Amino acid sequence: MDVGFIVPILALFTLLAVTILGIKGKFEVERAKADPKDPDSTLAADGPNKR
Repeated sequence: MDVGFIVPILALFTLLAVTILGIKGKFEVERAKADPKDPDSTLAADGPNKR
């Protein structure tokens, strides 16, 4: 195996991994937004530390 074969394979694997992690994160955020028991962010304008 030479570098001309391995580098594109590693690049495609990296892109696939980033895409899968992004999709997984998107679904986790949507699940948290739909859950009324999930606490609000402390950075949110209507969060628990509102002044």
